[in-house]
Amino acid sequence: MTTAKRDTYTPETLLSVAVRVFNERGYDGTSMEHLSKAAGISKSSIYHHVSGKEELLRRAVSRALDGLFAVLDEPGAVRGRAVERVEYVTRRTVEVLIAELPYVTLLLRVRGNTATERWAMERRREFDHRVADLLKAAAAEGDLRADVDIRLATRLLFGMINSLVEWYRPHPDAVGEREQLAETVAHLAFDGLRTAR
Repeated sequence: MTTAKRDTYTPETLLSVAVRVFNERGYDGTSMEHLSKAAGISKSSIYHHVSGKEELLRRAVSRALDGLFAVLDEPGAVRGRAVERVEYVTRRTVEVLIAELPYVTLLLRVRGNTATERWAMERRREFDHRVADLLKAAAAEGDLRADVDIRLATRLLFGMINSLVEWYRPHPDAVGEREQLAETVAHLAFDGLRTAR
């Protein structure tokens, strides 16, 4: 007895395919036809799971943003001196970026052309402001060099972290790679920013 092939996609697996296609073609350059071909299912099967590609985009960028904002509520981000908290947030942000690489890549590529993209950009700015506030607090506590402009330092820190989406490719066999990269980013940033001890 043979059974007909069933749609085996779940919202999560469909989201994974959509993120890959959005990252390859760009969100604006991706049609529902592109998504259905990449998933190997009909467009109507996609609509069974989501209302359209904008819903897929919102789910994808929400996954990235949820991971980043969760870092800000972890004990290491809320306890201790501000410089220790911002170093912790920096390390964890790198780890989240690596763990959710395709989703964060998509988040960093949105340009504000749709309501979802504008919402995602506003949430990114909110995250950036919260980290910038930690840097300001660390400077006020005397733990960061007074001769460094905190706004510039914030932009450079995020530039370094966000650039990972352009060149980093995980190695499946590398043990501790995520932690090592996070530690390297934190050292490069804060060895230059901290006051002499």
